[in-house]
Amino acid sequence: MRQIRNIAITKTVMLLSLSLAITSCGDDVSGESCEIEGATPMYLQALGCESDFAELASAPLVSTIPGARSLKTVLDRADDDQLYFQNSKNCKIHHEFASEFLSGDGLPFVGTLQQFNTIEYYSPDRRFVLGAVTRYEGPKLWVWEVSPYDTATADMIVRAYRKIAQNSFFGDELAFHPTSENVARVLPDLPKDIQVVSTSEIFAGVEYQPLNLAETYGRLRFMKADTLDEAYPSFRDLVVLDKVPNDISVVAGIVTEEFQTPLSHINVLSQNRKTPNMGLRGATTNSELMALDGKWVKLVVGALDWTIEEVSKEAADTWWEEHKPGAVQVPDLDLSVTEMSDMETLLDTSLEQRARIKKAIPAFGGKASHYAELATVPGVPVPKAFGIPIYYYDQFMKENGFDSRVETLLADSTFQSDPMVRDEELRKLRSDMKAAPINAEFIAALTAKLQSQYRGIRMRFRSSTNAEDLEGFTGAGLYTSKSGDLNDPDKRIEDAIRKVWASVWFFRAFEERAFRSIAHLKVGMALLVHRSFPDEYANGVAITANIFDSSGQNPAFYINVQRGEASVVIPEAGVHSDEILYQYYNEGQPAQYLRHSTEVSQGENVLSLSQLFAVGQALDAIHRHFAESYGGDPNQFYGMDVEFKFDDLTPGGEIELQVKQARPHPGRGQTSPETGGGKCVK
Repeated sequence: MRQIRNIAITKTVMLLSLSLAITSCGDDVSGESCEIEGATPMYLQALGCESDFAELASAPLVSTIPGARSLKTVLDRADDDQLYFQNSKNCKIHHEFASEFLSGDGLPFVGTLQQFNTIEYYSPDRRFVLGAVTRYEGPKLWVWEVSPYDTATADMIVRAYRKIAQNSFFGDELAFHPTSENVARVLPDLPKDIQVVSTSEIFAGVEYQPLNLAETYGRLRFMKADTLDEAYPSFRDLVVLDKVPNDISVVAGIVTEEFQTPLSHINVLSQNRKTPNMGLRGATTNSELMALDGKWVKLVVGALDWTIEEVSKEAADTWWEEHKPGAVQVPDLDLSVTEMSDMETLLDTSLEQRARIKKAIPAFGGKASHYAELATVPGVPVPKAFGIPIYYYDQFMKENGFDSRVETLLADSTFQSDPMVRDEELRKLRSDMKAAPINAEFIAALTAKLQSQYRGIRMRFRSSTNAEDLEGFTGAGLYTSKSGDLNDPDKRIEDAIRKVWASVWFFRAFEERAFRSIAHLKVGMALLVHRSFPDEYANGVAITANIFDSSGQNPAFYINVQRGEASVVIPEAGVHSDEILYQYYNEGQPAQYLRHSTEVSQGENVLSLSQLFAVGQALDAIHRHFAESYGGDPNQFYGMDVEFKFDDLTPGGEIELQVKQARPHPGRGQTSPETGGGKCVK
C-alpha cells in the first residue's frame, strides 16, 4: 500500500468565509481573479477566488466529517475532459446537472437517474468522472473526493485531480481524500504529484462535532464527567464536560471536550430529549464559554457551526415554558398476564405488526415486545429467549411494601425539591430491593424453565419496562441488565433479577421520567431473558440508515463495532470502536471507515468482510421488516437501532452473528431533508 503523505494542517490560517451573500470579490483574500462578477451562474469551469467557491458550494448531502462545505465537480471525458464546477446549491446531485446542461446539442444524451448512477459510478467506460471539492474548516484543507462506492480507476482520478488543480485558486493545496477502503485501493497507482490526505488526518483537525442539532436556553455550568453524580445538574442546566460521561441525568444541553460516537448513550438520550449535543475540542478552556460560566445562555447547535449568547433568566424561563416537553403517555400496566412466554407466543399474530407490538408492551415492556417481533424476521439470527411479565415485578413490590414506600417518597416535598435527598433515598430503596425476598413459587417456576429449556446455562436478564423503546421515547441507558447462573452461587438468578428490577429507581431514570412527566408508579419492569455472552468475539450497535445523509440519496448502514466486550456506547477514555458507513446497497458494498478500533492491530478491522456482509444482510432485513410500523413518512428519518454480537454458540464452534435488539431510532435532530433526482433549481 502506497504511503499516505501527510498534509500540513495550519491552525493559524484565518477561517474561510462561506457567506451565501457574497456576490463579488471585493473582499477576496486570495489575490486571484474572481470568475463571478454578477448573478451566480449554474456552473464555472474555473474557480478564481474563495468567493467563487462560496457562491457555488453547499453543505454536503452526506456529511460524515463535520464542518464541511462541498462543490460538486464533473469531468466530461466525451468532450475533451471539459471540467465543470457545478452550482451545488441549485443542482443537488450530479445527475440533475448533467441531464440539464450536458445532454444533447451535439453531446451524448444523459439517461435516467438509475442508468446514470449505474454507469457513471461503476462502469470502466463511463463518460463522466464525478466528485466534489470539499473545504474542511477545522483542519483548513482543500480536498477532492469521489463517492465511497465509486470504482474510478487511478487514471480517472489523476485526470480529474490535475484538471481541478490547474483550474482552481487552491490548486497547490489540493489533496485527494479516499473516502473508503474501496476508493483507497487505487493509492498505490497514483503518481507522486497527487497529494493524499486520510480520513483520520482530517478528523484530527476537526474542532467542532455537531451530534444533535437543536436550540436551548439554560444555565451554563462546567463539570467533570467523573463527578457528575455529586454535581446534580438539573434539566435547566447546559453542561460543559471534560469528557464523555457513561450516563447523565436530564440536562438542557451537552458540550463535551472529547468527541463522541453518534451512537453513544448520551447522544441517543439527547436525540430522545431533543436537546442539543456537541463535541468541541478545548471546550473546558474555551474563552467564549468560560466567560458565560454560571450565566443563562442560548445555545444553537447547527450542522456547520454553533453559537452561544447570554440571555436574561426571564427570557430563559419564557423559552422553557414554551418548549418544555409534553408528557409521554406510557401504556397502562397489564397485570393479567402471568405466564413466562417464549418469543414465539408472546405476540398476538392475528394483529398487524404495529398493533401486536403495542398490545404486548403493557405486559412485557418495549424491549421484549420488539425482540419478539425481531425474532420473526426471516434470516436474522437471534438468541432463543422468553419474557417474564411485569406481573412479577409488581408482585415483588407489593409483597415487600416497596410500592407504599415509593408513594410516601413521592408525597415528600423535600424528596421532590432536593436532588441530593432524592438520590440518597432512591439509593436506599434500591439497596433494600436487592436484599428483599422474591416469591418462592415464581423462582421455582423460573428455575424449572431454565433447566428444561436452556440446560441451566448462564442467562442474561434484561430490562424491559413499559416506558422504553416507545415511539418518541427510547429510554436508552436508563436501566440495567444482569447475568445469572443456576450453577454459580456468586451469580444467583435471584440477585440478577432484583438488580434489574431495582434499576427502575436509578436516579437518572427517575429524573428522565420527571422531565417527560411520566408517572413513576405507572412504570413496571418486565424481563427479556436469553443466553449470556460472557466472552463474545465482537459486539456492536448499528442504525439501519445513513445518519449523515439528510437527502435520502445515499442509503447506507451506520455501524459501530468493537472487539470483545469493550463497550461501544459507553467506551473507556481513549478507546474507540470501528465506526463504519457501510454502503450495502451500492455495487461492491464498500465500507467507509470513519474511525478504527483501538482494540485491534493497526491495519486490521474488527470484522472480516464476510462478517460485515452478514451484519448488512441482517440490517437490511430488519429495516424492511419494521418499515411497516415506523417507516411510513418518507419526509422523516427512519432507522432501527440494532444491537448485535459475534460469538461461538458452542465452545470452539464457528463465530456467528446474533442480533439482540431492534428499536426505532429517534433521528439526528431538527434537520430538513434535501432531495434530489429532479431538476436544478433556477
